[in-house]
Amino acid sequence: MRFLVLILTVLFVTATAHGQRRTKEKVVNLQNFDKKKLQFGYYIGLNSYNYKVEYKKLLPEVLVKSSLGFNIGLVADYRVFEHLNLRFEPGLSSTQRELNFLDRSGFTKSSDTLRTVKSTYIHLPLILKFSTKRLNNIRPYLLGGISTSINLSSNQNNPDDNVNKVFRTQTNTFYYELGLGIDFYLYYFKFSPSIRGVFAISDELVPDVDPNSPWTGNISALRSRGIFINFTFH
Repeated sequence: MRFLVLILTVLFVTATAHGQRRTKEKVVNLQNFDKKKLQFGYYIGLNSYNYKVEYKKLLPEVLVKSSLGFNIGLVADYRVFEHLNLRFEPGLSSTQRELNFLDRSGFTKSSDTLRTVKSTYIHLPLILKFSTKRLNNIRPYLLGGISTSINLSSNQNNPDDNVNKVFRTQTNTFYYELGLGIDFYLYYFKFSPSIRGVFAISDELVPDVDPNSPWTGNISALRSRGIFINFTFH
């Protein structure tokens, strides 16, 4: 994932510099594409989710191991001004995280120190897209906005908890998002790779019934953080 982030960042900087050197060239592809008031598209991509863990007491931390997941969704893009667009990007994201509890004193079995948290989110972002001036067939942009998600795998209302090997989280979460990307104007369509950070505002943890639970007793808040790399087609 870090390699993909590096590649996209280098691509963003290179494309911007290349476009600035060649601003006198004639624009060929999709010259009137951005004049449309409303555009639709779709995206596919990768994600890597982590947790920011906040503690009640200073004890050995919970080690969070993330893995690659996938994103897929639709895009509705409304042109507000020449350099500002409002986007609604409903989609589905799937991911998996492992929580390793380093303080083993409260556990009777070593297998209890590991919890696998699988999440399938219906992700609903409302994003502002700030674009630069078009440079021939490329156009860098910045993204910022808010979002909410519905976790279909949350187990929020499950009466079982970690005693029964069920790690529970909240169904609804709120986030803010920041990112950047590039529009490439190809012959028949616009291709837009982007990278963004997704940061949860709300606490996602559903504590165990036992207030002294070795799994959740020392956790005051659990908030998702994620990196999305999406490839959008208009």
